[in-house]
Amino acid sequence: MEARLGVPRVLLTTSCTHALEMAALLLDVQSGDDVIVPSFTFVSTANAFVLRGARPIFIDIHPDTLNLDETQLERLITARTRAIVPVHYAGVGCAMDAIMAMAARHEIVVVEDNAHGLFGRYRGRWLGTFGALATQSFHETKNITCGEGGALLINDERFVERAEILREKGTNRGRFFRGQVDKYSWVDVGSSYLPSDMLAAFLLAQLEACDRIQAYRKAIWERYHAELGEWATGNGVRLPSVPPDCDQAYHMFYLLLPSLAARQALIAHLKERGILAVFHYLPLHLSPMGQAFGGKPGDCPVTEQVSDRILRLPFFNDLSIGEQTEVIAAVCQFAT
Repeated sequence: MEARLGVPRVLLTTSCTHALEMAALLLDVQSGDDVIVPSFTFVSTANAFVLRGARPIFIDIHPDTLNLDETQLERLITARTRAIVPVHYAGVGCAMDAIMAMAARHEIVVVEDNAHGLFGRYRGRWLGTFGALATQSFHETKNITCGEGGALLINDERFVERAEILREKGTNRGRFFRGQVDKYSWVDVGSSYLPSDMLAAFLLAQLEACDRIQAYRKAIWERYHAELGEWATGNGVRLPSVPPDCDQAYHMFYLLLPSLAARQALIAHLKERGILAVFHYLPLHLSPMGQAFGGKPGDCPVTEQVSDRILRLPFFNDLSIGEQTEVIAAVCQFAT
């Protein structure tokens, strides 16, 4: 991964959640700090920083890419803002030029949550290589998987040595193995964030096959997009939007139905035909914990609408042509 992405250091972790927790530790996030995160994301994006005492500041998303709306950042940044955490939803890059410029202006660290975006690009540059830190997921639902796993990408070399210590339970064990010290001891906070050798070996085989995996997923995505276009137009359904400056990672294919009722009806329609299709994130700012941090209805209106309307179609590495044909036929039989 270091060679392919051109990242100074990549540390495998037991999950993307743990990689995010390591990022929070490396930034010394603590009580009194704010961290800006999209409301439309998995709970770990916020929870990793909340565990260190930070308050999540929820930002809304663009209605087309479903990525963090960078035009809203300025009004949310305060003297307490410690980090901005963009999420490259569905493997489509956020507007990283604008985000990085704003972060630099305010001297705020950017941590990319790139759980969806391995091998995606924004303006020709790999996702996960913009922020000082970035995190990857190798969960079973991802393009490249070892069942459960993750990685911390370290683009700012100042964090490398301490990251190794945090990952090794707060010890300088890595320096010991390299012969830099004659014994290792407890030198910092930390935890056990290393995956097993078995998981790493499984992951290596997946990474070695990444070009084939990505090519097949691209074919799946493009077929959905081509064959569902006419149906979508006729039923007021929006297909995924990929800006021209983004090379997506082909992580998922979703539909945005006209309403919650239409979404639920399509889920039931597909289920009757033996096809599992599911929605995605619920707005974090409206969750019990989100409301405890001050979230309330109307704070992120796009997130609230998208959450009610989104539906993800079956999309996995060994989805057969025949299975995809069944899905497409079933969707096209449905009318909103």
